[in-house]
Amino acid sequence: MARKTPQEKKELSYAKDRRNGYGENDKSSRKNIPLRKRLVNRANRHAAQQGLSDTVGETDPEKADAAEQRVAGKRPKSWRKHPDIPLGEHVEKQAQKRPEHG
Repeated sequence: MARKTPQEKKELSYAKDRRNGYGENDKSSRKNIPLRKRLVNRANRHAAQQGLSDTVGETDPEKADAAEQRVAGKRPKSWRKHPDIPLGEHVEKQAQKRPEHG
């Protein structure tokens, strides 16, 4: 394996490393990503529980089937993280924001 020059290392870093391009504090993602996942899962559990609440007590096959159809017919909520952008792209955006001297 050949050694990489500093220029090659930097080029590789710009291509592989990622940065948060969403515009929020990058440290907050550590808490917000798990929080969003928890909230979506909680909402889905709540919706399923609401749909099945009619079936509490004696088991009536017709009510059970109707409740199951209601729960299965609802599309669950979902949440996806915005992917981070490559470091090279991030550096370009930062450079465009900077006022030019000269």
